[in-house]
Amino acid sequence: MSINTTTATTDTAWYELALCAQTGPGFFFPEPGSSLRDAKRLCGACEGRAACLEYALSNDERFGVWGGLSESERLALRRR
Repeated sequence: MSINTTTATTDTAWYELALCAQTGPGFFFPEPGSSLRDAKRLCGACEGRAACLEYALSNDERFGVWGGLSESERLALRRR
C-alpha cells in the first residue's frame, strides 16, 4: 500500500508493523477480476487492520484492499 503522508488525516504509525508493509502492493491492488481472498486473509491476521481501515475511510481510498475490505465493501460501509 502506498501512503501519502502529506495528505494523511490520521496517524499512520500502524503501517510500521502492518503485514502489508512486508508484502508487495500488487497483493493488495490486484488486477480487476482477481481474487481478493489472500489479501483479506493477510489483513485478518494483522494487528493494524482497524487503524488501516480507519485510514482508508478517512482518506477516501477508493482502490485496493484496506483494513480487510474491498472497494465495494468500504463504499457500503460509508453509506451506512
